[in-house]
Amino acid sequence: MTQLAGKVALVTGAGSGIGRASAVALAAKGAKVGIGDINDETAAQTVDLIEAAGGSAFTVNIDICSEDAIRSAIEGVTRDHARLDILHNNAAYAPPEVLANDLDILQIPTEDWDGVMQGTLRGTMLCCRYGVLEMLKTGGGSIINTSSMYGLSAFNQMPAYCVSKAGINMLTEHVAAVFGRKGIRCNAVAPSMIATPMLEAAIPAEFIAINADSTAVGYLGEPEDVAQAVVWLASDEARYITGQVIRVDGGTTAHLPTYADANRFFGT
Repeated sequence: MTQLAGKVALVTGAGSGIGRASAVALAAKGAKVGIGDINDETAAQTVDLIEAAGGSAFTVNIDICSEDAIRSAIEGVTRDHARLDILHNNAAYAPPEVLANDLDILQIPTEDWDGVMQGTLRGTMLCCRYGVLEMLKTGGGSIINTSSMYGLSAFNQMPAYCVSKAGINMLTEHVAAVFGRKGIRCNAVAPSMIATPMLEAAIPAEFIAINADSTAVGYLGEPEDVAQAVVWLASDEARYITGQVIRVDGGTTAHLPTYADANRFFGT
């Protein structure tokens, strides 16, 4: 239960969803966790959850669209807590109005494309940059980026989101390759559609059912399923794992595109 005791972690986008679940799971294993989010209210709620369970956490205001904000947030963690051992770059730039415009390369406004690249891809790169700089001071650490199944295979829509996540995959490999011999591991988790209250509020039930039917296990994962992968990658148990994109997708990307229809055809 204390495999991360003495470790200091920072999770971006930790005010809700996968980020919150990862922060809670890291704290449950003994880490002191910085709850990074642009929304101070939801970040404080995550801190309350962790402290109510006996863990240790603190809020960190961070805007992934601003280099100054990223630098200040990450340097602030090490200034106040002496070190940074674990960095989960989970936050993405995905305002509802931008996602609604992210239809195809003919229709997405150029400024929305640029916003996604600046927030999601550039923001993750900058978090890696300043995270690496701090980790080098104390002998290394573990960085876990949040990718997506949409960064592994093309989808009908969301080209900006997909390309930004694909870029995170290569960024992950690059950071792992360059800094591995300096004690820094870098991996990514690539979830499929994950069951969250926000998902249910924003996505039609019919499309959620399609995604559940496309998993090999027959159901959508929960944020906690992704969080368990994050905790493992953060720990010394994964000390020989780096440069990998771990598909936390219930087998969604492990089969032919005819899988769900074939299940129905064969009655399986």
